[in-house]
This record gives sequence, C-alpha cells and structure tokens, in this order.
Amino acid sequence: MEPRNPRLDQWLLSLSRRRRPRVLFLPTASGDALRYIRRFHRAFRRHRCEAAHLGLFDRSASDVRETIVSSDLIYVGGGNTANLLAIWRVHGVDRALRDAWHDGVVLCGVSAGAICWFEAGVTDSFGPELQPLYGGLGMLSGSFCPHYDAAERRPAYQRLLARGELPPGYAADDGAAICSRRRRSPTSYGRDAERLRTASPAERPGWSKRRWRRDFCRAETGRSEVAQRRRRSLCQ
Repeated sequence: MEPRNPRLDQWLLSLSRRRRPRVLFLPTASGDALRYIRRFHRAFRRHRCEAAHLGLFDRSASDVRETIVSSDLIYVGGGNTANLLAIWRVHGVDRALRDAWHDGVVLCGVSAGAICWFEAGVTDSFGPELQPLYGGLGMLSGSFCPHYDAAERRPAYQRLLARGELPPGYAADDGAAICSRRRRSPTSYGRDAERLRTASPAERPGWSKRRWRRDFCRAETGRSEVAQRRRRSLCQ
C-alpha cells in the first residue's frame, strides 16, 4: 500500500491469477483503525480488483469463515501482533485462514501481517523493547523479522537467534517481500529485494525436537549482508 510504489500490490494481485480478484483486508492489528482501512481502499481501487475489509472490533460479518475463504487474496495490516493473534483466535479467523490457505488463497501482509504466518517473530507488541513472540499461525516454519533495515531490528533479531530464543527464520527490509509457495524456501521480491536478509538453521538444543548449535556464518554480498545460520560442517 505504498502510494508511490504500487508494484508490490500489482505483483500480489497477479499471484491470484484472477482477472478481477477479490481482495480482503484484515486490519485487526491496528484495532480496525479507520484511517488504515481508508488507506487500503484508496490503494486498491486503482487496481482491477474487488476490495473489501473485515472488521472484528465492530463486527458486521455473520460468517467470518465464508468471508475469508471466498476471497482470492487476503492482505493483513500491521500493528500489534500479539493482539492480532489473540483476537483472531476468539473469532475463529485463524482456522478460516488455514482453510483458505489449503484452498489456494493468496495470503500476505506487512509487519504484524507478515509475522503472523510464521511460528514466531520479533515484536514490539509488549512495549518499546523488541522481544520474541511465539504462538504464530505456523503456516510457515521458523521466525520472521520485518523492518530489518530499521536500526534496532537487525541487532535484536540476531541477538535473539544467537541466544536460541527464536527459531531460525527470515528477515526483510521495508519495501521488500518474500514469497513462499507451499512451504518451499521463500524467494525475495520488490524494491531493494537484494537486501533481504535470511537467517537459516542454527544448531541449538531444544527447538522443534532438533539439535541446534550456535554457529553463525556471514557472507557479504555488495551492500547487502546475508546472515546465514548453518550447520557447523557447512561453516568450515
């Protein structure tokens, strides 16, 4: 929904493979902020699609599941990730999203709307200090860190990974995107997508019944830093 850069929105719409896809916005993380909802509709009315939103704080939809599974693309907005997940579970949105995912609906989002698809992530949901968040929807394995080009995000994410407080995962700068197709390794897209950072498996005891170690390899590629957590044999 970047007003001067509609390319990511256009790309998302193309993934639906529909001539006029039905796009559903979930603004839950923002508390269904009216300004955010209006921003979504302004952005998507420029495209060939049918845009709608689903509010849960002043809920009007009688059948949340049907509203979700009948969409072609679901766009989740940013805000408080912890609140988002809690409210979704009260209203059964988590189950409906999983049904939509199995039906081939395109699922996407920004900030909190990107973290939610993973098992865990880095969040400011609990105050100004960045902390690990668990209990994501788990459709994608591992963790995710949005806003990786923000000064405080990169060291916080790397610190949490090194301590074993988060499972291995992915990170993306603002204006970049990653795409996962049925649990395959995500691919980067969008503006400055070459600056996408990934952190993939670090050996550390006690996560997901695997034995993880703390080895940490870095590779510099131009102006980007790709931080990869590999098995020790791959680091040598």
